[in-house]
Amino acid sequence: MAGFVEWLLMPFQFDFMWRALLVSTVAGIVCAILSCWMTLIGWSLLGDAVSHAVLPGVVLSYLLGWPFAVGALVFGAGSVALIGTVNRTSRVKEDAAIGIVFTAMFGIGVVMISKIPSDTDLMHILFGNVLGVSDSEIAQILAMGAVVLGVVLVKHRDLTLFAFDSTHAHAIGLSPRRLEMLLLGLLSVTVVIALQAVGIILVVAMVIIPGATAYLLTNRFERMLLIAVGVSVTASVLGTYVSFQADVATGGAIVVAQACAFALAYLFAPEHGLLRRRAVRRARQQEREGETVEA
Repeated sequence: MAGFVEWLLMPFQFDFMWRALLVSTVAGIVCAILSCWMTLIGWSLLGDAVSHAVLPGVVLSYLLGWPFAVGALVFGAGSVALIGTVNRTSRVKEDAAIGIVFTAMFGIGVVMISKIPSDTDLMHILFGNVLGVSDSEIAQILAMGAVVLGVVLVKHRDLTLFAFDSTHAHAIGLSPRRLEMLLLGLLSVTVVIALQAVGIILVVAMVIIPGATAYLLTNRFERMLLIAVGVSVTASVLGTYVSFQADVATGGAIVVAQACAFALAYLFAPEHGLLRRRAVRRARQQEREGETVEA
């Protein structure tokens, strides 16, 4: 028994494990909060596009010695503008324009990574390297996380109104376009925060799955935010811990944990779960059949 307990607690003997848990927790909180708005607005595909399109900007920021968020913001906003331009000036529909732009940007980023001579392995941008984050990277993550959470706290009501009814938001004097650009900017910064944990390839899962999971479990937005954060942080901590014990990729383990949470909600959510909805339909069908027999 003592040996089993020692095995369970062994990861916490290492400083890098505590650092990894800190980074994954911060990334989980920020991604979960933003994912609620992504889910409500229906921006899941656009979130995927932005998360991949920022890759060239992140690489350029590395080359110039700038914070990753600078390049991410520029290329995130640029990719959204390019998607809109392609959609407006051609017969190509929006979903196709999104697919074209984000794959092209992502391809450019991969080519840049493969050709840049560096003492640092830039592949961690793609796949994450949460077990090897440095003090300076942790400081950047905490600073960017604080900025995102601070902006969300200040603009919470405006963003929520925009998500539920952009027409009403415009009618009371808010600018839906500015709020849209604000959300996209926050998304770009959030991507940079999360790429340390799971890499750009999997970061889209962290900005979609928590919100989608919470959406199945509640009809109240404030409660949705809390559930999303709980699911994301639990999955981040559990995934990081399991990745150490099982010697598997940390980013993949975190995303798998989130996917399992979504699967449970999809099946067993008390109101919107698949099993619950089937039981309600079966009860209604039996009720109708009973009324037919009585008639």
